[in-house]
Amino acid sequence: MATITYIEHNGTEHVQQVETGWSVMEGAVKNGVPGIDADCGGACGCATCHVYVDPAWLAATGTRTEPEAEMLEFAENVAANSRLSCQIEVSDALDGLIVRMPESQH
Repeated sequence: MATITYIEHNGTEHVQQVETGWSVMEGAVKNGVPGIDADCGGACGCATCHVYVDPAWLAATGTRTEPEAEMLEFAENVAANSRLSCQIEVSDALDGLIVRMPESQH
């Protein structure tokens, strides 16, 4: 299990315990965190789970896959630390992870 802090665009923080093996998106959806809609259910088929990974956590979350990078082309305000939260698998190594939601997802 990992503690993940989800921060809404307005600064509201949601600190959640997320099961190992879930995606960061599942942790948000199953805990009622606003700002991550996950319209495709985690299939990397939309960009409604777009997050900004805190720079200190970029290496730990891995790199974007090609399908993820292609899907992010449909998201607004993509940055170097943009990821689809459905593509980040939670592990003990992500305990303390911080992600922020873009303003477009509120």
